[in-house]
Amino acid sequence: MTTRTKELARVKKSSGNVFADLGLPHPEQELLKAQLTLQIYRLIKGRALTQAEAGKILGIKQPHVSALMRNRSGTFSVERLMDFLTALGQDVEITVRPTRKEQGEMSVVLR
Repeated sequence: MTTRTKELARVKKSSGNVFADLGLPHPEQELLKAQLTLQIYRLIKGRALTQAEAGKILGIKQPHVSALMRNRSGTFSVERLMDFLTALGQDVEITVRPTRKEQGEMSVVLR
């Protein structure tokens, strides 16, 4: 074995938010956007919609649907993503409640 193969990889336990683990700004919001985008992707695929058909429903052009389908939600706000979900026939519910932690968190609950 060479010295290089003896080196151990350093492993760090995830916080549960890859965006926070990478040190990106606003990790909670980025995770929320990723979760909403995944649900939009599932709905479009589940209905076997073309990107052009999905674009008509969402009110956006096909290249923007393509970006969403590749989890590129960066240009869309959380509010806009929620609008897409309602356009796809989903109810979106926001619940605000006290937290026991120092700071609250955001999450998506899918039913």
